[in-house]
Amino acid sequence: MKYVVVTGGGMSGLGKGVTSSSVGVLLQACGLRVTCIKIDPYLNIDAGTMSPFEHGEVFVLQDGGEADLDLGNYERFLDVTLTSDNNITTGKINRTVMEKERRGAYLGKTVQVVPHVTDEIQDWIQRVAHAPVDVCVIELGGTVGDIESCPFVEALAELSYRVGDFCLIHVSHVPVLSAVGEQKTKPTQHSVRTLRSLGLAPNILACRSNSPLEGYAREKLARSCHVSSGSVLSLHDVGKNVWRVPILLRDQKAHEAVLRVLNLDVKEPDLKEWTARAELFDALVEPVRIALVGKYMGLTRINKDAYFSVEKALLHASVALRKKLAVDWVPAEDLEDGTAPAWNKLKGADGILVPGGFGDRGVEGKILAAKHARENRIPYLGICLGMQVAVIEFARSVLLDMQDANSTEFDAETKNPCVVFMPEGSRTHVGGTMRLGDHHDVGCMAARLYGNVSYVDERHRHRYEVNPEMVARFEEAGLWFSGRDESGERMEIVELGEHPFYVGVQFHPEFKSRPGKPSPVFTGKTQILIN
Repeated sequence: MKYVVVTGGGMSGLGKGVTSSSVGVLLQACGLRVTCIKIDPYLNIDAGTMSPFEHGEVFVLQDGGEADLDLGNYERFLDVTLTSDNNITTGKINRTVMEKERRGAYLGKTVQVVPHVTDEIQDWIQRVAHAPVDVCVIELGGTVGDIESCPFVEALAELSYRVGDFCLIHVSHVPVLSAVGEQKTKPTQHSVRTLRSLGLAPNILACRSNSPLEGYAREKLARSCHVSSGSVLSLHDVGKNVWRVPILLRDQKAHEAVLRVLNLDVKEPDLKEWTARAELFDALVEPVRIALVGKYMGLTRINKDAYFSVEKALLHASVALRKKLAVDWVPAEDLEDGTAPAWNKLKGADGILVPGGFGDRGVEGKILAAKHARENRIPYLGICLGMQVAVIEFARSVLLDMQDANSTEFDAETKNPCVVFMPEGSRTHVGGTMRLGDHHDVGCMAARLYGNVSYVDERHRHRYEVNPEMVARFEEAGLWFSGRDESGERMEIVELGEHPFYVGVQFHPEFKSRPGKPSPVFTGKTQILIN
């Protein structure tokens, strides 16, 4: 097995995830089989209980694992299916070590970070990175030198000696000070020095900067960090088109630098399809405007990471249908307050999307968005909670005796509970207790969206569901539940007759969308906008 490890220094947010994914794409284009592992040094078992404000979206894997959004980057870029084992956290490692200690697996030894924790990390990596994979790309989250990442750095240093074929790419920032006007290399030099002090030495430097790396900066970094100038890569800004990053790496022969370290001799990378898609993205002109109504939007900035996969799924669909995507971010609470800018975005949209979320804040604004789309015949897509608010809105507005309709998540005493807590859910534990991962759904809108299939498997993440006791009443009034689970008791897809496109799905179709393979739910939406 060959290993490529991506670390970051100096500051967070440099794009280690995109770098890891892009390196994986490049190696795949050389004919290699690639998998990815993300190491998150936090104490949480997984990302499931983290606030989107703090950590961005929770990406749901096929086996129900709740993971960092970088796992979504890997799946989209590499078109692979990962599991919860592809996401290592301090919490997972510590739990495993403690369980072994309680069983007496260490035979009376004093359990320590070295060797027991570091061995567990290495064993976990080697268990995930097995045949038929050729290369495993490992991204170490956080910044080199952080206290919480030290056991992982030590484990990776030990692994580099254990396996031999090990290439380390260090991502660092090369800033330009406005007063000086030149690219400064000291931040990268210092982060490399920190990395070396911890037992790891970079083979390749990936330098993040606003503009292409200058020759003098490249030579200075090569000399001071003990790498060849050909192994100093410029990861300068490519605008909004991250699909350009693998091409940028290819043009600098990054694959040759990696393959040289890994002792691999393979074909030149074939990125024709990838390049064509990136060029199409840049050439699109005719816009399609989608109002995305969310609750995870701060007062001073839009938290796009909270809806990362939703935005990517919209992008995949719009590019496939030759449209330039324009997302208008609409805070749900602003709709409740009647804020003019928010309502103007909603009224000017070609389509309205209400994504998932938890808690009652902003829910009434999402209900208003669903009502506006229904009454004004604007294409609407509701995902998870977005489906539930569509049902609540329909009950309040159309069924005259249900003006107080609600979800028991928001009003436990409502007399008309349109959405209820799932009977098998836990009311005492929140981590890993939802309906998670791939589930088999039948009788869906196959003809319009999925191409006449008898069932679909989509990923879920929810605790509440449409009340099955009220379904008949809704369908009599024109709200049709066109997709259900295998039991027939869980409502999976809802649509409104006599409307151009008014669809709600209980699952999260965005998690399976890929560049070149957009989710049918999203292309169905965009196709109707075009027609």
